[in-house]
Amino acid sequence: MPHRRASLTAALLAATAVLAVGGCSASGDSGDSGAKSPAHNGPSVIAPGKPGEANRTMSAEDAARQRQDDNSPNAADRSYAHMMITHHAQALKMTQLVPARAQSTQVKRIAGRISAAQGPEISAMKGWLATYAKGGTAHHHGTMPGMATDAQLTELRAARGKAFDQLFLRLMIAHHDGAITMATGVKAQGNNVQIEEMADDVIAQQTSEIVRMRDML
Repeated sequence: MPHRRASLTAALLAATAVLAVGGCSASGDSGDSGAKSPAHNGPSVIAPGKPGEANRTMSAEDAARQRQDDNSPNAADRSYAHMMITHHAQALKMTQLVPARAQSTQVKRIAGRISAAQGPEISAMKGWLATYAKGGTAHHHGTMPGMATDAQLTELRAARGKAFDQLFLRLMIAHHDGAITMATGVKAQGNNVQIEEMADDVIAQQTSEIVRMRDML
């Protein structure tokens, strides 16, 4: 009998241990579910639907991802490309006057760098417009900062030697300042990553050229 009681007691203890472990496991599973639920119940964002569609509710993470994936050009992107083509084209007209009129070797070099950079940039923007904004849009010079007036261009064409150098530098510094203003504006208002990259290039390159040209005055 003592042996049977001992066996029965051991069996009861083992059964109790199994139940205890099962209870802990169930409690642990419930705890895991509770830990995961906040991730599913995080802050939500109301996303406007397309025309004719209802608004949608999505997680903040999905909304952020959607904004990152949205690269569609807007009006600011298209306007920037149209205007900067015209802006660059005037700079090229100014640099074309340099070889026959400039006296300074430094002025000739900076004009060469400007021409070498802005020609390909015009081609890149025209290619972008061919994809995203077919058809041209005319923009008056008055809407673009830094553009030289017709009178200033006439004066530049008539100048020679040191007088040409000084006038060219002053006009081109103002021209570059205007381009930087336009590039900074589209970075704040545009939406297309290619236009933003082009604007970054304009800001970096033309800021550096302004420093060089000011040193030549």
